[in-house]
Amino acid sequence: MLDDTLKSQLQTYLGMLRNPIRLIATLDDSETGVEMRSLLETIVALSDKVTLDTSGSDVRTPSFVVVREGETQGVRFAGLPLGHEFTSLVLALLWTGGHPPKVEQDVLDAIRALDGDFNFEVYMSLSCHNCPDVVQALSLMAIFNPKVKTVVIEGGAFQQEVTEREIMAVPMVFLNGKVFGSGRMLVEEIVAKIDTGSADREATKINAKENFDLLIVGGGPAGAAAAVYAARKGIRVGVAAERFGGQVNDTMAIENYISVLETDGPKFGADMEAQVRHYGADIMNLQRAAKIIPAEEEGGLIQVQMENGGVLKARTVILSTGARWRNVNVPGEQEYKNKGVAYCPHCDGPLFKGKRTAVIGGGNSGIEAAIDLAGIVAHVTVIEFADQLKADAVLVNKLKSLPNVTVHTNAQTTEITGDGSVVNGIGFKDRVTGQEQHIALEGVFVQIGLIPNTEFLKDTLELSKFGEIVVDAKGHTNVPGVFAAGDCTTVPFKQIVIAAGDGAKAALSAFDHLIRTPVAA
Repeated sequence: MLDDTLKSQLQTYLGMLRNPIRLIATLDDSETGVEMRSLLETIVALSDKVTLDTSGSDVRTPSFVVVREGETQGVRFAGLPLGHEFTSLVLALLWTGGHPPKVEQDVLDAIRALDGDFNFEVYMSLSCHNCPDVVQALSLMAIFNPKVKTVVIEGGAFQQEVTEREIMAVPMVFLNGKVFGSGRMLVEEIVAKIDTGSADREATKINAKENFDLLIVGGGPAGAAAAVYAARKGIRVGVAAERFGGQVNDTMAIENYISVLETDGPKFGADMEAQVRHYGADIMNLQRAAKIIPAEEEGGLIQVQMENGGVLKARTVILSTGARWRNVNVPGEQEYKNKGVAYCPHCDGPLFKGKRTAVIGGGNSGIEAAIDLAGIVAHVTVIEFADQLKADAVLVNKLKSLPNVTVHTNAQTTEITGDGSVVNGIGFKDRVTGQEQHIALEGVFVQIGLIPNTEFLKDTLELSKFGEIVVDAKGHTNVPGVFAAGDCTTVPFKQIVIAAGDGAKAALSAFDHLIRTPVAA
């Protein structure tokens, strides 16, 4: 099951166990059950601190739970935690065996302080690059707080359950039987969501911060580049972000960043954060800005109010809040989100194996999605509003070579239909003839570009008709001391490399402003 390289790596990791652990398995004779037994026996053979108990009687078969010796509660895996989830399995083994996690102490303290009954079920797929963060977060919580119970369910091994619970997007998390959330979530986000007092504590910590020379709002490529360029100047830099890395964390392949032949988003985001921390910038995650208050006088402090009630102050501010997936805004989209309407083909594509799908959007992201889906699903219909596909020629040529893809240009999506529970079709109109069509299918992937995260700035900064922050060639906004960079601005072409360059430019502009503007008395 595991090749020699993986076995060697696993043995090295298992050598870090401090305390004995037990794997309590509930097995059957299914293909997955046989493979699970083989995996568990391999793990046991690699460490004398791990034992296997096959007397389990869990309702989900096959499954196994990782527990401390002498205990019965721990992290349960239903189905095989391989692929992207192999790391999650290794970490669950290590943490259960006493190896300390690489998590801030205040996060562990918050986990231990959680009070209540928290029964989590997280559905994942082995090809989902967003799932491991959620699986590992919930595993950590179960290991460090006995009031938290976590079951990790591989959707491919429990197809009937996935169908019955109408799970059409991963990761999907249930808490005490009710939908808790979907998509990538960090442990800090999950804890904050169930810990009612966390917002007040975070606000108190924020208010205690010293004033910054430069405060960057947003931690994507633009914000990270700005932080690096500014911090290297020796000034006090803060970065307030919902999650450092931004949408880069949701990107699978990055193949057009200068000097990097190929990387993936989560690695790229982690490398950016490591570099920013290296230069001493203060990174404040899980922070969402609510309002900007300009300085009352030249050289004074600009205030940024956060949604949790905290206030940060700085002599200069760079807004790099990025953008999010644009909605089609047709009937059925919101009603069937995560019930057949999806936005990430990498994560959710495997859930539509053998089914009929559509991709709305003919740009690079849309055509890449269609190509990826074509290898999984029965058929892909591409719907593009313009009279031709806007993607790169190499992608269009690849798409045209696929036998199970149909392309409709000059097509306006009019509705996404469903049976009340899940998607069952899509309607669109030919913009030339006016003829309307309806296609029966099971999934719709929306890939029509981005919308800037700037709603909180409407009464403060000049925005374009598309909601983008209006900037000049040096990143200046219409408010003195406030700069902007990246996908949230009027700069054309929303690309990682362009956003990073704009962030660097805005940082240099902010530094120039600092050295030329006397501090207000």
